Amino acid sequence: MKTSNHDENLPSLPLDEPAGPARTSGTLATPEQLAQQHQRFLAAATSDNTRRTYRSAIRHFQAWGGVLPCDEAALIRYLLAFAVVLNPRTLALRLTALSQWHRYQGFPDPAASATVRKTMRGIERVHGRPRHKAKALLLEDLELIVTHLDALEGLAALRDSALLQVGYFGAFRRSELVTLEVQYLQWEREGLRITLPRSKTDQEGEGLDKAIPFGDCVCCPAKALRCWLDAAQIEQGPLFRRISRWGVIGEVALHEGSVNTILSARAEAAGLSYVPKMSSHSLRRGLATSAHRAGADFLEIKRQGGWRHDSTVHGYIEEARAFEENAAGSLLRRKP
Repeated sequence: MKTSNHDENLPSLPLDEPAGPARTSGTLATPEQLAQQHQRFLAAATSDNTRRTYRSAIRHFQAWGGVLPCDEAALIRYLLAFAVVLNPRTLALRLTALSQWHRYQGFPDPAASATVRKTMRGIERVHGRPRHKAKALLLEDLELIVTHLDALEGLAALRDSALLQVGYFGAFRRSELVTLEVQYLQWEREGLRITLPRSKTDQEGEGLDKAIPFGDCVCCPAKALRCWLDAAQIEQGPLFRRISRWGVIGEVALHEGSVNTILSARAEAAGLSYVPKMSSHSLRRGLATSAHRAGADFLEIKRQGGWRHDSTVHGYIEEARAFEENAAGSLLRRKP
């Protein structure tokens, strides 16, 4: 059985092309033009990251030997083949991708069957694993990293200090951090304003605006960024770029994965003990945790992080208060 001639995932048409009007120069568009316009709209409805994730899931299914479209039995065999090997959350995500492929291409969705759903629930109950949470990078630990970098020479130290400070105080996702460009910056008397044209929680492109005030302590992300841009002579394009071993600054932005690498390397060099538990998400979690401890209110934290759901912010705050509002603590810290 051959795979469908349809694209294996969402449309491949470029997202940066505006969807043209149904009429051109007063003449009705052809069916082909309307079809292309429709494809652009469908593509724009899904984020780039989601499309890449789904595409990877489809390739994994086909590499296993699956063909598209598939039936319920094939999908169950696929789930059983990887029930032990893959994290159930990963398997569930791939099941969602396969479901979306069938729906998008107009085929019956085998993932919607009660048997497939029950099989997936059973796998989750038997092989479920605790969700790994990146440990929050507290402000005092970020200050250790920044102090260490300030003592070093070279462009890499300037870039990494600016990258980590902007990522932390702007509460940026790594995907947002590496796409920042000079044109998104606005320098003001009170600090730095950064406007993202689009983010994970702003798929409609209304823009996400973040203000980062000047600092008067160890950390000052605005100053760190200015020092890096001046030293690197960057006047346009990506803020954070690759630096070769010979000290040559590239033209393209860092890869998302580089944020994790830089954070881990600089944290280890600064002597932090929990590096294996870190990821780029430690910056966002750290901002929420440290801001709460410093007295910032809920709405301030939510706005700076651009979080869509209140529950996410409440979760970070609860973690920050784990030792503050603690029943055991009221017993262990009794005054004589």
